[in-house]
Amino acid sequence: MSPAPLLRIRGLHVAYGDVEVLTGVDLEVGEGELVALLGANGAGKTTTLRAVAGLCAARAGEILFQGEPLLRVPAAARAELGIALVPEGRELWAQLTVEENLRLGAWCSSARPRARQSLERVHALFPRLLERRRQLAGSLSGGEQQMCAIGRALMSAPRLLMLDEPSLGLAPITADQVFRAIGALHAGGTTVLLVEQNLRKALELAQRGTVIETGQVKLSGTSAELLANPAIRAAYLGL
Repeated sequence: MSPAPLLRIRGLHVAYGDVEVLTGVDLEVGEGELVALLGANGAGKTTTLRAVAGLCAARAGEILFQGEPLLRVPAAARAELGIALVPEGRELWAQLTVEENLRLGAWCSSARPRARQSLERVHALFPRLLERRRQLAGSLSGGEQQMCAIGRALMSAPRLLMLDEPSLGLAPITADQVFRAIGALHAGGTTVLLVEQNLRKALELAQRGTVIETGQVKLSGTSAELLANPAIRAAYLGL
């Protein structure tokens, strides 16, 4: 039996000016699931995450979170509801320390009472951030910055954690550390929507995947089904 949908997207259309990026995307993420959103560069993956977070407006369709419509809900209020995005490129405050970046992640009223416990959770997941807590975020390595960006999102105590290309630009050993952390978060009950360039790794982590091409869903299925699909293997795995 499939878990109840925490996030449901139906017929989502998003455009930047006159350029349509999403043209009717359908997607569901169940409570406690880890779902991979896959596709080539420019397919609309980042736009989908940004639309859920409230960072770009939808022209048509609907986004439901816990059964409630989101399209008229501003981005800050979506964070209060428990939606967190770790953006591509991390977007840390470079001139603030690691700990200051993390604490700013708990700015919303729903997260502030749990800030101490959330910080302990982040340090347990990423001990390096505890070691670097007084260091400026801009001076961290790429992998440490990604850990800090994920930690900052976790400080908001999210019900839905969205990750946009978390392994981008990381050395393989560091990327594996990040993937292990994502797996641990999911195993601990966090619902995750993952956009990731490493399709094989994403599907090894995820229970289900959705492939989008040029703003539309082309294929959905379990991770095993997608990994066994000849078209996916040829297009994305080079097999």
